[in-house]
This record gives sequence, structure tokens and C-alpha cells, in this order.
Amino acid sequence: MAVQYKDYYESLGVPRTASDVDIKKAFRKLARQYHPDVAKDKKKAEEKFKEINEAYEVLGDPANRKKYDQLGPNWKSGAEFRPPPGWESSTGGRRGFQGTGPNGEEFEFAGTGFSDFFEQLFGSRMQGGFGGFGRGGRFEEHIRERGRDIEGDIMVTLEEAMRASVRSVTVRRDSRTETYQVKIPAGVTEGQLLRVPGRGEAGSGGAQAGDLFLRVRLARHPDFEVDDHNLVYEADLAPWEAVLGTNLSVPTLDGRVNIRVPPGTQNGQKLRLRNRGLGQRDGGHGDLIVVTRIEVPSRITDSEKKLWEELARQSDFKPRIQ
Repeated sequence: MAVQYKDYYESLGVPRTASDVDIKKAFRKLARQYHPDVAKDKKKAEEKFKEINEAYEVLGDPANRKKYDQLGPNWKSGAEFRPPPGWESSTGGRRGFQGTGPNGEEFEFAGTGFSDFFEQLFGSRMQGGFGGFGRGGRFEEHIRERGRDIEGDIMVTLEEAMRASVRSVTVRRDSRTETYQVKIPAGVTEGQLLRVPGRGEAGSGGAQAGDLFLRVRLARHPDFEVDDHNLVYEADLAPWEAVLGTNLSVPTLDGRVNIRVPPGTQNGQKLRLRNRGLGQRDGGHGDLIVVTRIEVPSRITDSEKKLWEELARQSDFKPRIQ
């Protein structure tokens, strides 16, 4: 099935030669600009946020980026796309959930946060097996066989994972379209399957239908990395802030909070804020872990240089073993 090609480099506004660092910077800048919680036009921002998240899901992962780059640089964004010959064998098989089941049904999803193009190349595999007789033969009327489960991906923002939400997901089966309300419970984790019973492929011989499973993919966030139920935030410090200590305002999913950075803080030191992470299914919360990064100025004025030189003369600090 043909889908529209997505130019993920164009989505992030970077060249195909961009470094991993440049791609991460571009994503963070755009994600902050279009995050639905801060943008004025929330509907437009939500669509753009999904677009750049999908792009970073691919380009921010070395294996996915390599696979995507194998398609070549000459595709035009929005052009009709079909995987090239040999794509399945060279990449381990097609993983998109669009496909035709043994009873002829074709499935497409909408409302999950991922495009058809992404799902065809990087999405979840349709699940389930079939009996030895198969379907459609002269034995069909005598076989009772439960319908096959189908599986897709669903993008869940950290805010949704924190507070719980309900998402409308549309499934198109050949010519008919059905919309389901999918509950996203608080405390969902990366890779967790959300089950919608009886919404998979129809059964044969009067047997029950299979189930629909949506695999959670936590949306990338401009400020946080996710470590289980903990959130990790990198805080940049000036050298004097690390040496003297400082009060620092850091973001959380519930707004900004102030923390105290103690004197003598080292690069990479972790400061833990209890219960400021993602929610857990038992009602608890993970933590927010602030990782310090000491930034050194790349340019200084003549007067600043004199101060650094004076500090070098006065200080007895020895960073290396003599």
C-alpha cells in the first residue's frame, strides 16, 4: 500500500549531514516552541509536535536513522511512497500494522500520533497465527477460529502518562471506519500494551474477534529523558555556580521548582527531587534527577581574563595528581 513519504530532516529543519548533537538541538528547540502546553494554537501545535516527535524518533536513534537513510536522499516530502524491492529482506521484514489479513481485511489507524509512513517502516508487527487449514477454503464453514490480534503504536506524551487521558483512535477496515475511545492510564511505561478487547480481526465460524493492542511509545520531551518512572533533567551551571553553590529553577511536569545546588558541585553530579517524576500504577511517583553540567565560557573579555588569571595565581586547587 502506498503512503506519503515523510522527510524527517525537513521536519526538524536540518540537513541530511547533520550531527547527532545538531539533530537533538533542533528537536529541543522545536519541541519547546510547539509543545501543546505552551503554544497558543493548541490544535496546530499538537499536530506539529507529533510531526517533530516522529522525526526525532527516527533521526534521534542511530539504528532507525541508518534504516531511514537507506531509502536515499531523492524522495520528495509528500510524494507517494512504497518500500523499494528487497526492503523486507534487508531490514528484517515489514513491521507496519497496515496490512491484509487472511480474511482480506486491511487495517489502517489514525489518532495514534504516528503517520502511516512511520508505521509501515518502524511500527509494530501485526500479531497472531493461523490454524493449519487457513481460511477461505472449503473447510471454512466448519472451522471456529478466534480472530487475529492486531497491534499498532500510540504516542503518549509525558503529561498524558502523568495524569491519565482518553484518546480517540480510528481503525479503518477496508471501506468501514470505526472509532474507539482508548484509556491511557496514569503510570503507563514505554512498551506497555494497551488492550482494546474484541477490536481486532473478526473470527471465523462464529468465533470471537481478536483484540486490538496499542504499544505505548513515550513522546520525546524537550527537557526530560525518561529512566523507568524517573525523569532526568540536565542543568547547565557556570563554573562559579558549581564552586559557590546557587539556587536553581528547574522544570517539572507540574511547573518549575527551586532547588539548592550545594557548593563544590561536580560535573555530572546528580541531585534528586523525590516524587517529581512520572506516576506509577500503585499511586506513587518516580523522582526527578537533576544532572549538573558545568559549562565553561568559550570567549571572555580582557577584564574577565585578568580575573581568571588572578584566580589561577591565588588558588591552591590542583585538579591533577602531581
